[in-house]
Amino acid sequence: MSQKNNKLSRTLSLVLRHDPGAIGLALDSEGWAAVQELLDCMTRHGKKLDLVLLQNIVKESDKQRFRFSDDGQRIRANQGHSVPVDLKLKKQSPPDLLYHGTATRFMDTIEREGLRKMTRQHVHLSPDIRTAHAVGKRHGRPVILEIAARSMADHGFQFYLSENGVWLTEEVPPDYLIRRFSV
Repeated sequence: MSQKNNKLSRTLSLVLRHDPGAIGLALDSEGWAAVQELLDCMTRHGKKLDLVLLQNIVKESDKQRFRFSDDGQRIRANQGHSVPVDLKLKKQSPPDLLYHGTATRFMDTIEREGLRKMTRQHVHLSPDIRTAHAVGKRHGRPVILEIAARSMADHGFQFYLSENGVWLTEEVPPDYLIRRFSV
């Protein structure tokens, strides 16, 4: 993705996940925004974005953060919201193990308190070590945590799988975490 498109993708993440009001946009209860309204709001706020460029950003995004509705008239983020939305995710049975990438500087708190959703609606978990590592290194020197997801599910914790393959849950208590990898 070009530097320009990457910057626009970051702006879309902010708007569709955290602060739609920053550009005067409204999300519906499921996190959807009308595509034309998004384009108009972005343009009014000095972000040149047309439909073709938006489609390219959605298509080229390595993390597949966004999706269009089936009719192409609406767009939303797949997960990661700090604004209240109901993505209509269905409970899923997780694999035995999932992974979470973080930075070494957060480990004391995580070992004490587990993984918490903080300002987001869910804790994000990766299906593989490679993805967790990529996430972790964005925050500093990465650490990969192994999550006993099947055991958590057996103990009543609920898991959801987002459209882009990110596993979501409310929390991961310390008893289900194993510090496996420091890179």
